[in-house]
Amino acid sequence: MLVVEDDITIAESVAARLRAEGFEVSVALDGPSGVATAASFVPDLVVLDVMLPGFDGLEVCRRIQAARPVPVLMLTARGDETDLLVGLAVGADDYLTKPFSMRELAARVHVLLRRVSRAAVSRSLELGDLSIDLAARRVHRGGVEAHLTPTEYDLLVFLAERPSAVQGRDRLLSEACGWHDGASSRTVDSHVKALRRKLGADLIRTVHGVGYALEVPQKEVSP
Repeated sequence: MLVVEDDITIAESVAARLRAEGFEVSVALDGPSGVATAASFVPDLVVLDVMLPGFDGLEVCRRIQAARPVPVLMLTARGDETDLLVGLAVGADDYLTKPFSMRELAARVHVLLRRVSRAAVSRSLELGDLSIDLAARRVHRGGVEAHLTPTEYDLLVFLAERPSAVQGRDRLLSEACGWHDGASSRTVDSHVKALRRKLGADLIRTVHGVGYALEVPQKEVSP
């Protein structure tokens, strides 16, 4: 685990709880050292504060995810939902608003790790020019690999396993993303926006007032 938090009291408390859960933990106290530590330590999960010296947690998240997809749990003192959605848009998978209990933080960490390590059947989903390797957790469209965050990947697979069927936001939150409490349905909108940006705007159809459906993409036919 990597904890990036400039408040040393919070950083040490989070690190102590994660160590008590059996994890090896490294701590960074600012944005630049957070990015550097992520590159050298190669964590399985990052607990990341939004407000950091050097550069903020949003920039840290962008740089970490650009190098290697890794689950990110963001910590924020802000109550503005827009700030939280920005964090999700740049690659965070979940968030906690301060103050939070260490018990809840540990529970969120375990949920994220279970989602990432969940055993995948050794098969692929092939939908038109969209290919999802479930064993390797890799996604290609038109032969080009798309680098998705763990939450984006889980959301895409959930929709791809039910092509053309409309899925409500609440179901996507609970069953695809694993969030049962405290999450706004707008977080789903944010992840869908990211999927459209990475895989094409035509891939996921919005059903206003209900949710989303994955449209089977067509393969290009050579003349």
